[in-house]
Formats: sequence, C-alpha cells, structure tokens
Amino acid sequence: MSTSHHWQVKTFKQLTLDELYDVLKLRIDVFVVEQTCFYPDLDNLDRHPETRHIFLYSDQGEMIAYSRVLAKGVSYQTHPAIGRVIIAEQARGNGIAHQLIEKSLDVCAEFFPKQGVKISAQEHLEQFYNRHGFNKCSEMYLEDGIAHISMTKTA
Repeated sequence: MSTSHHWQVKTFKQLTLDELYDVLKLRIDVFVVEQTCFYPDLDNLDRHPETRHIFLYSDQGEMIAYSRVLAKGVSYQTHPAIGRVIIAEQARGNGIAHQLIEKSLDVCAEFFPKQGVKISAQEHLEQFYNRHGFNKCSEMYLEDGIAHISMTKTA
C-alpha cells in the first residue's frame, strides 16, 4: 500500500455521486455479499446533517476503507457512534483498519469534543477495539444474525 493516501471526511451532501456509489458498493460487497447478511443498509442515518463519512481510496481508485460517525442522539442517546466500519477484502491485513479507527476517533473528537464514543462491534473484533481504548459494555446480542457486543470509549 502506498503512503500517498489521504483520508476524506464529508457530510452526505458533500459526497459526489461517484463517492456515494463507492460507499454503497463497498458496504454491499462486504456486509451483504461476503458476510451474507441481509439487512436494510440504507437507514437514513447517512443523510443526517451531523453524520460524517470517512473514507480512503487506493492508488488504483478503489474505495478501500469506510466508516461513518454519528452524533449523540442519532444512534445512541448518550454517545456519538462509529459504525459501518469496513475494509475492502483486498486491503486487509496491512494496518488500514487501525488507521480507519484512529481517523474515526479523531473525527469524533473534532466534531463531538469531550464525549465518549459507543460502537456495536462484531464480537470477534473485541480485542481489535480494545487496542483503541474501547471496553465491552454489554452481553453478546445478535444483530442481523451476527454476534455483536456494545463497546464504549470514554472521552
């Protein structure tokens, strides 16, 4: 992977049509096709005026990483949230996921300062999120047929 990548952070209205297409394609390719999880991905939270979309393109022009940050009160009443965390299959295993979480946390700190962050994490990724300061705060629950846990990070 090249080091020439730069992360982009945009509201829904700032996304170009091509970026929106790439976001939706990546989310469908991984969450629906790869993970065989049939769920309503288009939940209207993407359009919330405070939602921030974070993404990265490869040198070949493919979107390889994405997450969205939601304001407090949008997904969780007490915390901003990071969700739809995704790395394209061909970009896994080289640290981009850690960069994505760090960038997402930076966005939370910039737009929602001095607030903790909450996520709904796939249970098998608990240690990954632990490394970024998140701690489990729920028992396992099924979300769209996949084992998840709630995790929080204090401000």
